[in-house]
Formats: sequence, C-alpha cells, structure tokens
Amino acid sequence: MEGFLASCTSGGCGAKIGAADLHDYLQALPQQHEPNLLVGFNDADDAAVYKISPERALISTIDFFSPMVDDPYTFGTIAAANALSDVYSMGGQPLYALNIVCFPERLPKKALAEMLSGGAAKVQEAGIVLVGGHSIYDHEPKYGLAVTGEIAPDQLIQNHTPEAGDVLILTKALGVSIVLAAARADVGDEQATAAAIASMQRLNKYAAAKFNDFQVHACTDITGFGLLAHSLEMAGTEHTLVIDTAELPILAKAAEFAAEFLVTAGGERNREHVGNQVDLTGITPAMQELLFDPQTSGGLLISVAEKDAALLLAAIQEDDPVARIIGVVNAREQEPIILL
Repeated sequence: MEGFLASCTSGGCGAKIGAADLHDYLQALPQQHEPNLLVGFNDADDAAVYKISPERALISTIDFFSPMVDDPYTFGTIAAANALSDVYSMGGQPLYALNIVCFPERLPKKALAEMLSGGAAKVQEAGIVLVGGHSIYDHEPKYGLAVTGEIAPDQLIQNHTPEAGDVLILTKALGVSIVLAAARADVGDEQATAAAIASMQRLNKYAAAKFNDFQVHACTDITGFGLLAHSLEMAGTEHTLVIDTAELPILAKAAEFAAEFLVTAGGERNREHVGNQVDLTGITPAMQELLFDPQTSGGLLISVAEKDAALLLAAIQEDDPVARIIGVVNAREQEPIILL
C-alpha cells in the first residue's frame, strides 16, 4: 500500500534507543525490592517475570515499532512475531496479547485493518488469544503487542546465566537490516528481501519448544542491539563467549551488501555501544557490520550444555534448518567476547 513505509523515518528494531543511552536513562528509575519480582529491568533481560505462586510465574513484555516493509499485513506479522519472541526466549508459554497501535489519520484505514490482521494471524499461530489493546493517532504508523506468558519459576531461562563449557546455537540468519536497507535504496535483491521477510515472520516458538528435553542454561533473542551487544549481555562478568564467525548463518546477499557499505544508523549505534569491549582485529569490515546489524524478529542465541548441543541443534533444525552451532562459552578470559 503506497505511502505506508514512506511515512516512516526509521523502522523495526533498528529504531531502538541505543543500549548505552537506555542504560543511562534507566539509572533514574527507583530500584525494585519486591520478593516476587524474579526479573525486572535491573537485569537487562528480555522480559519481566513475577511469581504468583511457588509453581507459577507470569512473564510480561511489550514491543512495538514503525514499519520496515511497505505491506501493512506483512508488517503486522513481523511486529507480532517480534513481540512474542521475548516470552519464548525465557522458556515460557504465551497466554494472551494486547495490541499497541499508533496510526496517522492521513493513511487509508484499510492499511490499519491489514496491519492488525497480520498481527492477529501470528497471535493465532502462537496458539493464544488477542484480548484487546490501545490505539492513538500519530505521525507515523507503529504497531506491536504487550504479551503475557507463564512459566514455572524453576524452569525460567535468563539471558545472562550460561555455564562454562556450554555450546552456543543461533537459530536465524543475520543481516536483516542490511538486506532491507539495500531494498529501500533500490539496489536490493528480490529473493534476498523475500528471505529476510520470511525470517522475520518466523515465530521462535518452534525452536523454544525443543528446550524442555535439554539443559539450556541461557537464552536471548537477537534483536535491535545486534549479535555482539546481546552476546555481551549473555557473557556478563563471569564468562567469555568464543564465536566462530565462519559458522554464523547469514542471509543471502547480506555480506555482499555489507561490503558495499549499505549499513544502518542502528548498526552504528551498536558499534558505538560495544566500543573497545570486543577486539575486531582480523574481522573484515563486512563481517563487522553483520555482527552489529540490528535484527528485527531475530533468532534465539542459546547456551546449552555440551552433551546436549548436537541433539538440540538437530531437533531445532527439523523446523529451522538455518540454525547453527556458532561457538562456546568459557570461564572469563581477558575479554567477554572472542571472535575467530
């Protein structure tokens, strides 16, 4: 629908406030001292978790952004898949969702209906219910979901709890924002763009459903902060992630576009945030851009016990064949991330 994407100055998870700025802003908020709050914003985790009984905790998350594709229905599916991902990354099961809608009065109402239909289709695929929402007029269209899920407290998976000796699995290919930047600049590849869109529409539900049979120690979804910044969160202060860049799944044409300097502002913010925490010596400029590239509705980065890694990968690849083992977790060495 003409004008839908053109009405936006930025889109997808690439529009996120930079990680460094966000950290500074959050410092002004009061510290939380609620014993039933298992995970709050102090943990920089993917969602909040609140225990309501010894056997049950609620997972609460919210995610929305402006379009990165021009078709309203497709945008709705991507935004909904992205919002649901935080629950899956923590090992939880979504229960219900609420729409979050910002929409310009000047755009056709048909576009709004199609956007909401796309979101509803993904909610239905997740096997949950859409129970309402909130909408306002805005200068740019924006859409997403507030999602509530559940998990047993002793089965909760966080983003910063890997164990030394673990193996790292990445379930989706990198390069989404770079491929879309090329398409927006009219130098893209039709098949590459279609593959990027299909990846963003893919629910992480299918990979996360395999967790129960294996020792998954940590997990996060790779979104706006890119692979490196999310990996830094996983490494924390006690571990080093060793990532083999030759094993990274990468979308078709993404490396080629990156070599041609088709990069994004979000990727540059991620580079500034990571700064000198990661040694990029020996890593080509194109690969660097892929490591910093903001992923919209990206895959899961999973830290799993070594003995279970091959079996978990095989199980995930039944539904997500692009998934790869990309590295290992060591006790903290000199750096939090080592790139091979």
